[in-house]
Amino acid sequence: MIVTIDGPAGSGKSTAARGLAARLQFEFLDTGAMYRAVAWRCLRESIDLHDVNAVATCAAAMTLRLELHHVFVDGHDVTSEIRTPKAAQGSSIVASNPGVRRELAARQREFAEGRNIVTEGRDQGTAVFPHAECKFYVTAAPEERAFRRQRELREKHEHDVPLDEILQQIRERDDRDKTRVIDPLRAAEDAIRIDTSGLTPEAVLDQLEHIVRERMQ
Repeated sequence: MIVTIDGPAGSGKSTAARGLAARLQFEFLDTGAMYRAVAWRCLRESIDLHDVNAVATCAAAMTLRLELHHVFVDGHDVTSEIRTPKAAQGSSIVASNPGVRRELAARQREFAEGRNIVTEGRDQGTAVFPHAECKFYVTAAPEERAFRRQRELREKHEHDVPLDEILQQIRERDDRDKTRVIDPLRAAEDAIRIDTSGLTPEAVLDQLEHIVRERMQ
């Protein structure tokens, strides 16, 4: 069974997907980490992220493995290195690259073959797994997402970024994701919408789990 969770940055879909996979004892496919990994490798190789052909070639050539909560690129554990703000910004750029999207979508389908998975991203229920048995579109107000991001940065003892600056970054990211030509961010027609504004992670998980278990029956 494939469960997809799509939605904008900061909506809580990653936390929800990990938690749901644990509750259901499904495998978790972190697609965001895959795009970050491509950006990280390009930056490491001094490849211009706006060079469409070079970035696509880099994505096709790299070996990428997701194992539990770890990400390996060319055999090296880069789990922490791909979580930097630079890699995050870079992932948004490479995600608009058609060649990268085709390459990673193929790898995502390969990962899911014959498995029970929960996968999250921007196009999982629309482009990658259009026939998934259960689809969700998780969202939240931009202000709520900005607050969550600021809190996350503070908990990691990273630079204290002003809330209005984070909110601007989120709005710019939303605009890029929704207006890109290839697989833009949108809810699948058969996706169940969940607004996480004001909800605790546990409350969100309870909703998702209840719906999936009903589908499983």
